[in-house]
Amino acid sequence: MSGSSVPPESDDGADRTADHRTDYAGAIYGSILAASVVATAGTTGDYPRLQAVVLLVITGLVFWATHVYAQLAGERIVGQRWSVRQIRRIGMHEWSIVEACTLPAAAVALSSVFGTSVSTGLWIALAVAVAQQVVWACLGAVRAGASRGLVVAEGVVNLALGLIIVAAKVVLKH
Repeated sequence: MSGSSVPPESDDGADRTADHRTDYAGAIYGSILAASVVATAGTTGDYPRLQAVVLLVITGLVFWATHVYAQLAGERIVGQRWSVRQIRRIGMHEWSIVEACTLPAAAVALSSVFGTSVSTGLWIALAVAVAQQVVWACLGAVRAGASRGLVVAEGVVNLALGLIIVAAKVVLKH
C-alpha cells in the first residue's frame, strides 16, 4: 500500500491541497513493485523477454486498479454510490503506479535492440526501477522543501530498499 490518500475535494470538487503537498508515493511504490516483479522473473530458468514486459505492465495495471478500489472503498460514504468524477480523480491520482512500471518494461524490451540476453535485460530493468525509486523519493523531498540532509536520507533509505530487492534476486537466482 502506498500510504497516500487522495487529496480532498472541496464542495465544488476542486482539490484544495494540491498546491501545498507533494505526492510521489505512487511513483515510489510502482518502482518498488516493478523491481520486485523483475527480481523474481527468470529465477527458475529462461524467461521470454515479451513475457517479462507484459508481466510488468499487467502487474502495474492490477495494482493500480487495486489502489483505486481501495481508495474508493476507504472513502465510501454510507448510502452513496461512487461518482464517475470520484473514480476518475482517484484513478488519475494512482496512475503513477502504472507509469513507474513503464521504464523497467521498456528497458527489458529495448535490451534486445542492444543484443543483450533476457537475463541482462532484467538486470538493467532492475537497475532502472531502483534508480527511479531513489529519484522519485529525492524529488518529492526537494519539492516539499526538505533540507539537503533529509533529501540524502530519503535517497539512502530508498536505495537500501531497492538493494534489498537486488539481494533477493541474487539469492533467488543462485
